[in-house]
Amino acid sequence: MSGQGSLPEPPPGWEAARAEGRAILHPDALFDHGDLIPGAVLRVGVGRAAPDQVREGDLSWRVPGIASPGFVDLQVNGGGGVLFNASPDAEGLLAIARAHRTTGTRALLPTLITDAPEVMERAAGAMLACHGLEGIVGIHLEGPHISLARRGTHAARFVRPLDDHTLRIVRLLRAGGVPVMLTLAPEAVRPGQIADLVGQGVVVALGHSDATAAQTRAALAEGARTFTHLFNAMSQMQNREAGMVGAAINSAAWCSMICDTIHVAPEMLALAIRARPVADRMILVSDAMPTVAGPDRFDLYGQTIRVTEGRLVNSEGALAGAHVTMLRSAELARRHLGLSDAAVLRMAVSHPAQLMGLEGLAGIADRPLADLILIAPDFSVFHAPFGG
Repeated sequence: MSGQGSLPEPPPGWEAARAEGRAILHPDALFDHGDLIPGAVLRVGVGRAAPDQVREGDLSWRVPGIASPGFVDLQVNGGGGVLFNASPDAEGLLAIARAHRTTGTRALLPTLITDAPEVMERAAGAMLACHGLEGIVGIHLEGPHISLARRGTHAARFVRPLDDHTLRIVRLLRAGGVPVMLTLAPEAVRPGQIADLVGQGVVVALGHSDATAAQTRAALAEGARTFTHLFNAMSQMQNREAGMVGAAINSAAWCSMICDTIHVAPEMLALAIRARPVADRMILVSDAMPTVAGPDRFDLYGQTIRVTEGRLVNSEGALAGAHVTMLRSAELARRHLGLSDAAVLRMAVSHPAQLMGLEGLAGIADRPLADLILIAPDFSVFHAPFGG
């Protein structure tokens, strides 16, 4: 699994130049707010950096690769041996976030999959305590209001229609200023409920659903804005019924995708990207489980999930999340989908930030230096020149 690399040493006097405002980081290119700018440089101060120009008396540190804000991952089930569902507390959240920081992710939505109501309550309390720490920028509730037929590895005993309990939890989170993404199936809600959620500022995602294309379009009309892991756990395209997949591709909504060459064939992802009526509406997510920056197995719903030839599978042989980082996802997208470096980085940084209304995460200025990463020219490794 691709990870962190090393950099050439900074020039002598670098720290003194930083203190005096004369330090210039000179990468091959700079990715900032969706644009890839060859030859751009960063003026590096104490704690912050900003795009600038080289001036007389500056000290330049030339480094290979692309300087970019860290990755923004909207679907992180676990990491570092910790599963959010199993440890829905502040300690678990911080451990997951810290594990993903070692892989280049600097902002994430810890993701709670379908579980008992009391687990959601504990997770919400932990999120209210940890929001804003270690890159934890919000929460993703993936279920439990999904389709039994498309539940994937989600436990059937916890699947239920949208209820007052979840609505109360969502109101609590939003009152605390926490961005919330809620993945649900259109067939698990009543008319008007999606619109009510959207009115509270919830980003409603459609997924784990056996909905028809017409049901999907009705959910979009109420304000649903995105789809969770396109192609996976949703009704497929047929010659006489487009299903959720077809409705998603034909819509102007955002679509997240798992790009590990396991969940979806790269040819299908490339086809979906080309077929979108509005360009730049795709988002990379890891769907990472505790094995990322952790051991090769973990427990989910009392079952042992193992990494087998790069796949995470449960006892039924079904995929159970992903064993992939955002960096590796970006590398595979670049290699297999025919995309430019800029297009890949938009999917991994600026698009998820835009969807969640967190546009500041797409830029470098006014960010802690530790949020800056350098991505190798071939996307095989990343560097953290200022820690983090």
